[in-house]
Amino acid sequence: MTIKQGKTASISFSDTAAFFKEWMTDPARVGSLVPSSDRLSALITRHVDPAYGPVLELGPGTGVFTRMLIHRGVRQEDLTLVEFGHDFAASLKERFPAAKIICLDAGRLWHTRSDFPLHGAAVSGLPLLAMPRRKVFRIVRGAFALLDPSACLFQFTYGWRCPIPTVILDRLGLQAERVGTVVRNFPPASVYKVARR
Repeated sequence: MTIKQGKTASISFSDTAAFFKEWMTDPARVGSLVPSSDRLSALITRHVDPAYGPVLELGPGTGVFTRMLIHRGVRQEDLTLVEFGHDFAASLKERFPAAKIICLDAGRLWHTRSDFPLHGAAVSGLPLLAMPRRKVFRIVRGAFALLDPSACLFQFTYGWRCPIPTVILDRLGLQAERVGTVVRNFPPASVYKVARR
Protein backbone atom coordinates (compact mmCIF):
# COMPACT_ATOMS: atom_id res chain seq x y z
CA MET A 1 0.00 0.00 0.00
CA THR A 2 1.24 3.48 -0.83
CA ILE A 3 1.25 5.93 2.05
CA LYS A 4 -0.18 9.35 1.29
CA GLN A 5 2.19 12.26 1.52
CA GLY A 6 1.75 14.49 4.53
CA LYS A 7 2.41 14.67 8.23
CA THR A 8 2.83 11.35 10.02
CA ALA A 9 2.89 10.33 13.64
CA SER A 10 5.65 12.56 14.97
CA ILE A 11 6.32 12.47 18.70
CA SER A 12 6.05 15.80 20.51
CA PHE A 13 7.52 16.80 23.85
CA SER A 14 4.02 17.07 25.32
CA ASP A 15 3.22 13.51 24.20
CA THR A 16 6.41 12.23 25.79
CA ALA A 17 5.63 14.12 29.01
CA ALA A 18 2.08 12.72 29.06
CA PHE A 19 3.40 9.19 28.56
CA PHE A 20 5.97 9.59 31.33
CA LYS A 21 3.28 10.87 33.70
CA GLU A 22 1.01 7.90 32.96
CA TRP A 23 3.94 5.50 33.27
CA MET A 24 4.80 6.91 36.71
CA THR A 25 1.17 6.42 37.77
CA ASP A 26 0.81 2.84 36.47
CA PRO A 27 3.85 1.30 34.69
CA ALA A 28 2.06 -2.00 33.98
CA ARG A 29 -0.76 -0.26 32.14
CA VAL A 30 1.40 2.00 29.97
CA GLY A 31 4.41 -0.26 29.43
CA SER A 32 6.93 2.37 28.22
CA LEU A 33 8.39 5.72 29.20
CA VAL A 34 7.81 7.19 25.74
CA PRO A 35 5.32 6.82 22.86
CA SER A 36 6.09 4.41 20.01
CA SER A 37 8.29 5.62 17.16
CA ASP A 38 7.22 6.49 13.62
CA ARG A 39 8.90 3.30 12.40
CA LEU A 40 6.89 1.10 14.77
CA SER A 41 3.72 3.01 13.84
CA ALA A 42 4.41 2.36 10.15
CA LEU A 43 5.04 -1.35 10.74
CA ILE A 44 1.98 -2.04 12.92
CA THR A 45 -0.36 -0.24 10.50
CA ARG A 46 1.26 -1.46 7.25
CA HIS A 47 -1.36 -4.14 6.52
CA VAL A 48 -4.42 -2.13 7.56
CA ASP A 49 -6.30 -1.19 4.40
CA PRO A 50 -9.02 1.49 4.66
CA ALA A 51 -11.14 -0.75 2.39
CA TYR A 52 -11.42 -3.25 5.26
CA GLY A 53 -13.90 -0.96 7.00
CA PRO A 54 -13.89 0.31 10.60
CA VAL A 55 -10.68 -0.11 12.59
CA LEU A 56 -10.48 -0.87 16.31
CA GLU A 57 -7.52 0.48 18.27
CA LEU A 58 -6.76 -0.71 21.80
CA GLY A 59 -4.68 1.49 24.07
CA PRO A 60 -4.04 4.37 21.65
CA GLY A 61 -2.40 6.51 24.36
CA THR A 62 -1.41 9.79 22.72
CA GLY A 63 -2.59 8.64 19.28
CA VAL A 64 0.70 7.79 17.52
CA PHE A 65 -0.77 4.72 15.78
CA THR A 66 -4.05 6.60 15.25
CA ARG A 67 -2.31 9.34 13.28
CA MET A 68 -0.53 6.76 11.14
CA LEU A 69 -3.83 4.97 10.43
CA ILE A 70 -5.33 8.28 9.28
CA HIS A 71 -2.19 8.96 7.25
CA ARG A 72 -2.76 5.63 5.50
CA GLY A 73 -6.29 6.65 4.55
CA VAL A 74 -8.49 5.40 7.40
CA ARG A 75 -11.16 8.01 8.10
CA GLN A 76 -11.55 9.30 11.66
CA GLU A 77 -15.21 8.29 11.46
CA ASP A 78 -14.09 4.68 10.95
CA LEU A 79 -11.94 4.58 14.09
CA THR A 80 -13.01 3.15 17.45
CA LEU A 81 -10.38 4.04 20.07
CA VAL A 82 -10.55 2.14 23.36
CA GLU A 83 -8.48 3.96 25.99
CA PHE A 84 -8.72 3.39 29.76
CA GLY A 85 -6.61 6.39 30.82
CA HIS A 86 -8.89 9.39 31.37
CA ASP A 87 -6.22 11.97 30.47
CA PHE A 88 -5.29 10.10 27.30
CA ALA A 89 -8.98 9.70 26.37
CA ALA A 90 -9.64 13.43 26.83
CA SER A 91 -6.64 14.27 24.66
CA LEU A 92 -7.78 11.82 21.98
CA LYS A 93 -11.22 13.47 21.88
CA GLU A 94 -9.56 16.81 21.14
CA ARG A 95 -7.19 15.43 18.52
CA PHE A 96 -9.63 13.11 16.73
CA PRO A 97 -13.09 14.63 17.22
CA ALA A 98 -14.76 12.47 14.56
CA ALA A 99 -13.45 9.17 15.98
CA LYS A 100 -15.42 7.11 18.49
CA ILE A 101 -13.50 7.34 21.79
CA ILE A 102 -14.41 4.75 24.42
CA CYS A 103 -12.96 5.23 27.91
CA LEU A 104 -12.96 1.58 28.93
CA ASP A 105 -10.70 -1.17 30.23
CA ALA A 106 -10.09 -3.35 27.15
CA GLY A 107 -10.63 -6.41 29.34
CA ARG A 108 -14.34 -5.51 29.41
CA LEU A 109 -14.88 -5.44 25.63
CA TRP A 110 -16.60 -8.85 25.67
CA HIS A 111 -19.32 -7.51 27.97
CA THR A 112 -20.03 -4.52 25.73
CA ARG A 113 -19.65 -6.25 22.34
CA SER A 114 -23.28 -5.66 21.34
CA ASP A 115 -22.63 -1.89 21.48
CA PHE A 116 -19.98 -2.01 18.74
CA PRO A 117 -20.05 -2.71 14.99
CA LEU A 118 -17.78 -5.38 13.54
CA HIS A 119 -14.38 -4.05 12.52
CA GLY A 120 -12.14 -4.97 9.59
CA ALA A 121 -8.90 -4.78 11.56
CA ALA A 122 -7.55 -4.06 15.03
CA VAL A 123 -4.32 -2.47 16.24
CA SER A 124 -3.19 -2.84 19.83
CA GLY A 125 -0.69 -0.80 21.79
CA LEU A 126 -1.49 -2.57 25.06
CA PRO A 127 1.48 -3.94 27.09
CA LEU A 128 0.20 -7.53 27.19
CA LEU A 129 3.46 -8.92 28.61
CA ALA A 130 2.92 -6.90 31.79
CA MET A 131 -0.60 -8.27 32.29
CA PRO A 132 -1.87 -11.45 33.97
CA ARG A 133 -2.85 -14.22 31.54
CA ARG A 134 -6.51 -14.01 32.53
CA LYS A 135 -6.62 -10.37 31.51
CA VAL A 136 -4.79 -11.06 28.24
CA PHE A 137 -7.39 -13.75 27.50
CA ARG A 138 -10.26 -11.32 28.19
CA ILE A 139 -8.72 -8.61 26.01
CA VAL A 140 -8.03 -10.89 23.04
CA ARG A 141 -11.40 -12.65 23.29
CA GLY A 142 -13.17 -9.27 23.46
CA ALA A 143 -11.20 -7.84 20.54
CA PHE A 144 -12.01 -10.78 18.27
CA ALA A 145 -15.68 -10.55 19.24
CA LEU A 146 -15.61 -7.13 17.54
CA LEU A 147 -13.77 -8.27 14.40
CA ASP A 148 -15.06 -9.63 11.10
CA PRO A 149 -14.26 -13.36 10.67
CA SER A 150 -11.38 -12.59 8.28
CA ALA A 151 -10.02 -9.61 10.24
CA CYS A 152 -6.65 -9.57 12.04
CA LEU A 153 -5.31 -8.04 15.22
CA PHE A 154 -1.89 -6.38 14.99
CA GLN A 155 -0.10 -6.39 18.35
CA PHE A 156 3.37 -5.12 19.18
CA THR A 157 5.65 -6.31 21.94
CA TYR A 158 9.04 -5.56 23.47
CA GLY A 159 9.55 -9.29 24.12
CA TRP A 160 11.20 -11.99 22.01
CA ARG A 161 8.02 -13.93 21.27
CA CYS A 162 4.32 -13.34 20.75
CA PRO A 163 2.87 -11.59 23.82
CA ILE A 164 -0.26 -13.75 23.62
CA PRO A 165 0.59 -17.13 25.20
CA THR A 166 0.14 -20.22 23.02
CA VAL A 167 -2.44 -21.64 25.43
CA ILE A 168 -4.64 -18.56 24.86
CA LEU A 169 -4.17 -18.67 21.09
CA ASP A 170 -5.17 -22.36 21.11
CA ARG A 171 -8.17 -21.81 23.34
CA LEU A 172 -9.49 -19.03 21.10
CA GLY A 173 -8.65 -20.80 17.82
CA LEU A 174 -6.10 -18.19 16.79
CA GLN A 175 -2.66 -18.19 15.21
CA ALA A 176 0.09 -15.57 15.32
CA GLU A 177 2.97 -14.69 13.04
CA ARG A 178 5.63 -12.04 13.41
CA VAL A 179 5.46 -9.47 10.63
CA GLY A 180 8.59 -7.54 11.53
CA THR A 181 10.88 -5.97 14.11
CA VAL A 182 11.84 -2.33 14.63
CA VAL A 183 15.28 -1.97 16.19
CA ARG A 184 15.15 1.83 16.07
CA ASN A 185 12.42 2.10 18.68
CA PHE A 186 12.78 2.58 22.44
CA PRO A 187 12.88 -0.21 23.36
CA PRO A 188 13.15 -2.33 20.16
CA ALA A 189 9.79 -3.90 19.31
CA SER A 190 8.24 -6.61 17.14
CA VAL A 191 4.78 -6.72 15.58
CA TYR A 192 2.60 -9.83 15.36
CA LYS A 193 -0.41 -10.49 13.18
CA VAL A 194 -3.03 -12.53 15.03
CA ALA A 195 -5.82 -14.16 13.04
CA ARG A 196 -8.42 -16.90 13.32
CA ARG A 197 -7.26 -20.31 12.14
